[in-house]
Amino acid sequence: MKRIIVTGATSMIGAALIEECIRHDIEVYAVVRAGSSKTKRLPESARIHQIECELEKLEELPAKITGECDTFFHIAWGNTGENRNSSTELQSRNVFYTLKAVRAAHAMGCKRFIGAGSQAEYGPMDVPRIAPDSPVHPTTPYGASKLAANQLSSMLCKELGMEWIWPRIFSVYGIYEKETTMIASGLRKMLKGEKTEFTPAEQRWDYLYSKDAGRAYYLIGEKGRDGAVYCVGSGRARPLREYIMQMAELTGADSPGIGARPYPPGAVRNLCADIESLTKDTGFVPEYTFEEGIKETLCWLESQNTGDRKK
Repeated sequence: MKRIIVTGATSMIGAALIEECIRHDIEVYAVVRAGSSKTKRLPESARIHQIECELEKLEELPAKITGECDTFFHIAWGNTGENRNSSTELQSRNVFYTLKAVRAAHAMGCKRFIGAGSQAEYGPMDVPRIAPDSPVHPTTPYGASKLAANQLSSMLCKELGMEWIWPRIFSVYGIYEKETTMIASGLRKMLKGEKTEFTPAEQRWDYLYSKDAGRAYYLIGEKGRDGAVYCVGSGRARPLREYIMQMAELTGADSPGIGARPYPPGAVRNLCADIESLTKDTGFVPEYTFEEGIKETLCWLESQNTGDRKK
């Protein structure tokens, strides 16, 4: 890769990907919303060019970027967060945006299109590991829209003569994570000495640190196989309560409140990515342990003044 385009550039994974690409002297066109306050997340580098373009208007990108690019990372996705399944219609619009991204990539000379899928495409499963070729049965608007974007973008890329790769992201945590997630909200409350409540947390879970996720995406761009679907996770799972206890230990929280809340209906009880094909094709192996990732995240939280340690 020499010149790439990244939508969702200020997202947790987008920012981590760009940081990794800058380390490898890659020129990056970072697509951001006009007036976004999140552009400060991007590292300072002459190799980064911020391009203002709304997700709904990706067809305008070719007029904003001069010269050809080689790889298009489409990470942007509208209507995410804890309410992402509140509207089927709003989620479905992302399929159209993804196809706009494919056509924009083709117009700018990109030879490779890389999307951002999700483990939600599989639906709830109770197996030791979920592989790229595991059955897909999404049960939410978010998962169904991701799967539709997967299938239609693959078809369009084939029609246009572009390579296509679809990483499916499992549970990623770390710097710039949405504040409503279990880890992000839990860490903030623990740092402030506030009460936390969790389910019995007996489910098996796979967590990957954001910097590892960014490096996985970089390696997929460099070495990924055309037509491949990759599961992006750590490839290791353990009971969720162990992660929570480690968070409490690192923040000095007295009692994390495990078991204070019931499981929600349809809760996933077993989530672990099979990263064998990802490792075989790209050489990706996670570098961070959960403890190391949480320590870095805590340092970032405190540097941003988003959480103060309890007195």
